[in-house]
Amino acid sequence: MKVIVKKKDNAIPVSISTEFIKLQDAMKFANIVYSGGEAKTLIQEGEVKVNGEVCTMRGKKLYNGDKFEFDGTVYMISYHS
Repeated sequence: MKVIVKKKDNAIPVSISTEFIKLQDAMKFANIVYSGGEAKTLIQEGEVKVNGEVCTMRGKKLYNGDKFEFDGTVYMISYHS
């Protein structure tokens, strides 16, 4: 017998109305940081993960279903037209 275990997805949704959002803008939109400068510093220091991997590109484009993580909290981009 095969058992499949699915992890519960506790990601906080970040709803956008455009096709994509840049990582630093997503962090501001989700109220993680107050300014682009703060986001830039955290991203360049390797404090942010995108889809499970450390990302140091603040202009990284995030699309529907992409996840980013900061300080142990996961956020998921959700596109609504």
